[in-house]
Amino acid sequence: MFSIGPTDKPLLSAKKFYKKLFNNFLIAVLFILISLCIGISGYMLLAKMSFTDALLNASMILGGMGPVDTMPNTASKYFASFYALFSGITFLSTVVVLVAPIVHRVMHKFHLETEDDEERDEK
Repeated sequence: MFSIGPTDKPLLSAKKFYKKLFNNFLIAVLFILISLCIGISGYMLLAKMSFTDALLNASMILGGMGPVDTMPNTASKYFASFYALFSGITFLSTVVVLVAPIVHRVMHKFHLETEDDEERDEK
């Protein structure tokens, strides 16, 4: 599954690397949009907020700033609590999805074995 030694696969071309980076960016945007929709619907249903207020609260929690409005009932307070925890995990996951291709490329580049290295190892 994982190889520790040098790999025999060449480094991706810049064009393919940027395509992979862009695809991961789209996945990250999708994570954020789905998470935002969850937050908006939760605030609208449980806290009886308007769309604008729900969007503001969901965006602020998802962005790590914290809630704007006080929650009117127990159900909305529970939702806000779980949504805040969910948002933290979403943030970390999004960062990993964005950074993964870059880290993979750097690690792959450092583990490539050149032809000179192979000849030196054979001697």
